[in-house]
Amino acid sequence: MARPSGNVRLKAARVSAGFNSQQDLADALTRTAGQFGMRGLSIGVRQVRRWESDTPPWPQPDCQRILVHLLGQDMESLGFTPPWGSEGVQPDRLRRTLVAGGAAAVGLAAVPGRTAATRQPATAGADFEAVTRSHRRLYWTVAPAKLHPAVLAHAALGCALLPETEASTRRTVAAALAESYLLAGRIEFFDRREPGSANDTFLLALQAAGEADDPLLGSAVIAHMAFVPGWAGDLDGALERMVAARTYARRAPASAEFLAWLDAVEAECETRCGDTRTALHLIGHAEDVLTTGGEHPSPLWMDWFSPARLAAFKGNTQLVAGHLPQARETLMRVLEEMPASEDKQRTVVFSDLAAVEAASGNPEKACDYAGRALDQLGLTWYATGMDRVREVRRTLTPYQHERCVRDLDDRLYGWSTTVSALSR
Repeated sequence: MARPSGNVRLKAARVSAGFNSQQDLADALTRTAGQFGMRGLSIGVRQVRRWESDTPPWPQPDCQRILVHLLGQDMESLGFTPPWGSEGVQPDRLRRTLVAGGAAAVGLAAVPGRTAATRQPATAGADFEAVTRSHRRLYWTVAPAKLHPAVLAHAALGCALLPETEASTRRTVAAALAESYLLAGRIEFFDRREPGSANDTFLLALQAAGEADDPLLGSAVIAHMAFVPGWAGDLDGALERMVAARTYARRAPASAEFLAWLDAVEAECETRCGDTRTALHLIGHAEDVLTTGGEHPSPLWMDWFSPARLAAFKGNTQLVAGHLPQARETLMRVLEEMPASEDKQRTVVFSDLAAVEAASGNPEKACDYAGRALDQLGLTWYATGMDRVREVRRTLTPYQHERCVRDLDDRLYGWSTTVSALSR
């Protein structure tokens, strides 16, 4: 069996340009990045080795420009395959391409020297963006199993449109594409509890945000990516992504609400990793930021955060910290202030109140709140909410022979609830 030869096109171009080793090329790329004003970009021999492998990842936009400059050939001539392919786009194929490239901000930039066969009119950007905006609103009312395929199909269309657009239209399509993939990733993580798939989809969102040159959208994507290791107990991984998210946020005018949300994300990761003291400090800082306010408005796509949501974060952290009276007071206030449209978040708050009562030795009140959460889940499915209800039920094990807990079990393991939980 013949041994794989790797990316022979890049190897040949490297040697022809006078770089006899992968280290020589890596050093030259880093030097050139500094000359181009990209002083924060450092390319190591390991990255060059990956580019010369059998499955070279699509380089990020800055690396593309430097490679083309040094080697004098476009990206396809150097053996790279653009993520959108040449014969249409399939979401799974795109996801595999991104995974091969790692969790870096790889761009959907046009390949230098490549001319698309079709050019879309300027209206294409607004038309594509309008559907993305509609999906954003539908997220709060449409079942995830129904919305998720539509969002991915729309994103696939955006990948096909991107090479056929230019200038401001291209940036509009890329930004809407990033938002679509961010929404798909949110559904996978929060509604379907598929963290692996969500991480891959968030990478696609980051890729598109880089092409749109939208650092604030990129920050939002990276902060969502922090949830993946954070919920798995990997605090170092979560904090590393939060550093990146905050770095991107500094590159654009960020609203007080956006900055407070970054604090809330980090606080949740700290809470899930056991450091509630740091989490409460972050939430306190977020509250101060919201109180102070700022001159910049929040982006239209940021519809997942509010002062009530921050209070919900706080109530959960107080619960985990064992501050039960404070948690009860905070969560009750959240219910009073929460808009009627917050169906999914209401499920989480009911579940956290149930957990407060269970920890306080009040099984009947705990079961009552858990039942309200199940009522809400019957209207709007939310996997994260169901996870919270199940956590409450585990804490009620000492009371499992009491009538209220048995009634809760009848509802929790009824045909409709069980089938819904296992099929979504």
